[in-house]
Amino acid sequence: MNIRNLFKDEKPPMDLLLLADPSQIIVNEYVKRGECFIAEKENKVIGVYVLLPTRPETVELVNIAVAEEVQKKGIGKHLLSHAIQMAKRKGYKTIEVGTGNSSLGQLALYQKCGFRMIGIDRDFFVRHYQEEIIENGIHCRDMIRLSQDL
Repeated sequence: MNIRNLFKDEKPPMDLLLLADPSQIIVNEYVKRGECFIAEKENKVIGVYVLLPTRPETVELVNIAVAEEVQKKGIGKHLLSHAIQMAKRKGYKTIEVGTGNSSLGQLALYQKCGFRMIGIDRDFFVRHYQEEIIENGIHCRDMIRLSQDL
């Protein structure tokens, strides 16, 4: 697997980005402002993540997604490790991530990779998304915020 920056004239893999964030408007906005990385295997895009600078010395992982047909194979963990290393290399001191209260697998992965919970943005997904999100049989309402010192 090869991980690289999205080329300037290349369209972001919207199908993958929308797996992690169902709002195309929000995704388009942060892809424009952030730095998008693509994971490829045999010339096929199988993963993506986006880093977005938020404050001095802080970057947020605003999207990370793996193609459904290759999930549960460690690719997400590899992408997350790559994002952490890239943030360190670029001189950031903190990396943050937010995920839904219903995103049980993602919450486990982030904590296994060294992230700690720092807060809850109550009703974030109710305020910012038109459609109700149900995941793992749970109504996704709150954004769980996590961070890691680099």
